[in-house]
Amino acid sequence: MKAELQAIQAEALEALKAVKTPDALESLRITYFGRRGKLTDVMKGMGKLSKEERPVIGKLANEVRATLTEAFEAATQTLHRQQQEQQLEEEAVDITLPGRKPTYGKAHPIMQTLERIEAIFGQMGFQVVTGPDVETEYYNFDALNTPVDHPARDLHDTFYLTDGRLLRTHTSPVQVRAMETQKPPIRIIVPGKCYRVDYDISHTPMFHHVEGLLVDTRATFSELKGVLTSFARQMFGDKTQMRFRPHFFPFTEPSAEMDISCAVCQGKGCRSCGGTGWVEILGAGAVDPAVFEAVDYDPDQVTGFAFGMGVERIANLQFRIPDIRTLYENDLRFLRQF
Repeated sequence: MKAELQAIQAEALEALKAVKTPDALESLRITYFGRRGKLTDVMKGMGKLSKEERPVIGKLANEVRATLTEAFEAATQTLHRQQQEQQLEEEAVDITLPGRKPTYGKAHPIMQTLERIEAIFGQMGFQVVTGPDVETEYYNFDALNTPVDHPARDLHDTFYLTDGRLLRTHTSPVQVRAMETQKPPIRIIVPGKCYRVDYDISHTPMFHHVEGLLVDTRATFSELKGVLTSFARQMFGDKTQMRFRPHFFPFTEPSAEMDISCAVCQGKGCRSCGGTGWVEILGAGAVDPAVFEAVDYDPDQVTGFAFGMGVERIANLQFRIPDIRTLYENDLRFLRQF
């Protein structure tokens, strides 16, 4: 048995020299240390030895096991190191080559415009609040004094869902939600996405809207004009011409639309302004008493004004973009200009 153990050791050490892969090493390990391995079989036969031989052979067997174990561990480390060296060689990077210039993303013109709007009104003390895109008819129409037969409720204007829900057509519902949860004074703007069944040069089915609301014990229409005039001059420049035209909105009375001189053609007339030289940018007015009553405000104690504008239209004018649909075509040649 002594000669057998010495032969196994010599044989295993010689076999290790020819091992080139981890799989071959594992196969060799099983050959000697497996359940039916050569060294294992010898160890099982020690029970047949005499009392005098058992200690001698046992010591030798342990020495052989230790020697082979150490040799296998050394072979494992050698193979691992060789694999790492090979991987490093295959994945080597020539640092003398010119590097690739990373490309940096930029804010979309709509987001740039929205951030600018928020900054301007933020300087005037307006706080930003938000609300859900999916609304109920109550918040989108009823609480805003919109009659059940109003054209805005028609299917060709509004995306209806189920159970009286819809995709909001403006961010005005948030002014109702805000007044339900807090008392005057209130000074907020509500930026967000809105949805209407509309698609042409100046409209898209999904668009961004900013609602503004100010409620206090005394808020006048002249103050509304002052706020919007300041906004227009900061957004489009001091030379921008403005005009207010009487209009009708169910939730404001009196109401008006605000026009500015077309920033694309400088008031000379173009496709964007329909040849008139003027572009309507927002609607506004004094909050209708019926809206105050819907949120349990006393119309005799508080007054307020509200306004709403489409961000895409502001972006078109600010960046001289003739067609609003260009903003959503994701043409990098167009977007990189901003």
